[in-house]
Amino acid sequence: MNGSRVDRETLRALADEGNETALDMLADLADARGDIDELSELLDEGCERAGRLLTRRAVAAKDLLELQRISDAGCEEAEAELERLLTAREA
Repeated sequence: MNGSRVDRETLRALADEGNETALDMLADLADARGDIDELSELLDEGCERAGRLLTRRAVAAKDLLELQRISDAGCEEAEAELERLLTAREA
């Protein structure tokens, strides 16, 4: 491990100790790999960044059920996007 890159295992260990920056970095890595399952797990751990990344993906796919799930997990952005998409369908 050099100073500019931290391996995933180290990030996981830091996140497990409550480091939110490490948790966000794990979310970014999972997003770059397209690993939705890991993003969902990170969201369940309280990672707001994972919620934003999942929300972005769900909005792009217009997946209202996924937005509801993300919203239920506490992501306010998903709740707002769900309402926006629902109201747009009414118009």
